Amino acid sequence: MIELYLSAFVTFFVVIDPPGCAPIYAGLTNGATPAARRAMAIRATVVAAIILFVFAAVGEAILHALGVSLPAFSIAGGIMLFLIALEMVFERRTERREDRAAKVASTPEVEDVSIFPMAMPMIAGPGSIASVMLTMSRNHGLERVAIVLAALATILALTLVALLAAGPLMKLLGARVESVITRILGVLLGALAVQFVIDGLSKAFHVT
Repeated sequence: MIELYLSAFVTFFVVIDPPGCAPIYAGLTNGATPAARRAMAIRATVVAAIILFVFAAVGEAILHALGVSLPAFSIAGGIMLFLIALEMVFERRTERREDRAAKVASTPEVEDVSIFPMAMPMIAGPGSIASVMLTMSRNHGLERVAIVLAALATILALTLVALLAAGPLMKLLGARVESVITRILGVLLGALAVQFVIDGLSKAFHVT
């Protein structure tokens, strides 16, 4: 069960990317009071948690209602995660996030960034929603589901810590260290994405 926890932990950590959210949040909340930054960080994490836990609970039922099989979703989700991995390795994901943050910051009427863009799509984005649904679909039974949800809760807690400590964290890591970490996590995510595709193809064509 420790292996399941570590596998889910790594998957969620790579996709949600708490260290990657920290610099964006720091830039978006530049000039805000410490109390306002704390409130927005908590609100963003709570909203993202609600979204992800809802998809973890009823995501499979939604697929059945739409007539989408789990193998098909596994293959599609794996391809989506692989594209995210490529963006991380070549630093396109960071550039896209920074562009999105700049657009939000340039809009004067936007003050609270907790819902958009932090909760969605930066924390609970398509990639994280897909990874949660894929991981849940591969694990059945109360104990295994509880372990997956515990891993998700741990990552969300780390995300909250990263947002709360966004300023000091960026000073500690620096741009070069963050770039190296992002590339390493991208390679790991790519391998996990390929495994999702392989599992989906195996189930679709009944290959053992």
